[in-house]
Parts: sequence; structure tokens; C-alpha cells
Amino acid sequence: MEFNESQLDQVARGMVMMAPQAAALGFELVSVETGRGVMRVPWREALAGDPDTGVIAGGVVTTLLDHVCGLAVVSAVSELGSTPTLDLRIDYMRPAAPRSAITAEAHCYKLTRSIAFVRAQAYDDKGGEPIATAQAAFMLGANGR
Repeated sequence: MEFNESQLDQVARGMVMMAPQAAALGFELVSVETGRGVMRVPWREALAGDPDTGVIAGGVVTTLLDHVCGLAVVSAVSELGSTPTLDLRIDYMRPAAPRSAITAEAHCYKLTRSIAFVRAQAYDDKGGEPIATAQAAFMLGANGR
């Protein structure tokens, strides 16, 4: 079964609004297409890792990257179901700009029978060089697909 555009958008919105952690952190869906996803987390004081700098905490960036990678996988396999993270490597390149939202984009570039491979990048509102990059692997068929 392949998602049509409306179904894919509905699944993506569900991942953002229904996943408790994503909802609690205030993630927003920016866009989704087959094998690709973009999500954003607006800046708010409660997410700052250091109140003096106003920079969003690294754990929020990690969660955003993991979640947008999962979105890219779900959109690539065109199936609803669990896609547990097997491996997630994040390289932090630089601190985010103070009081800046973070946007992350992911691409599922390879699917095997049991594993999906994804790359992602996160940027602050200033643009330019990424603040972090990610390489991830997700399990497919966790629900007996």
C-alpha cells in the first residue's frame, strides 16, 4: 500500500501531534513527501539548555532529529507501524543561535527488508551551516509486517 498525498500528510501530522514527546516539545510539521520529512521546534524559554545563553538544549535537537528521521522512514515505506531506532549518531557542529527555532530535515536514502537508513541535518533560524547532522538506522517490520 502506498500513501497518497493526503494520507501521508495525515500520518505526518499524527506523528507530530500524537507522539507525546513531540507534542510536549512543541514540534511542528513543515513538510513531508515520500522518503523525506522536515520538522521544526520553535524556541521557547522552557527548552533552553542554559537560561543565560537562550540556546535550545542539545537533547531537544537530538529528539527532533530522531523524530524527523522516523518521519522520513514512515513516508518511505508507506506503512503505518513501529519503526524503532536501531542506531542514531549525531554530530554537533556548532551551537544554535540564541532564542532561535530549530528546523530539521531528513532523507531515507536506503531501504532493505529489515532496516531503513536515514541522513538528517538541523539548522537554526540563521541558516548557513548546520548545527547538527545525523546518521540513523531504523528497524522495519517491528509489528510483524
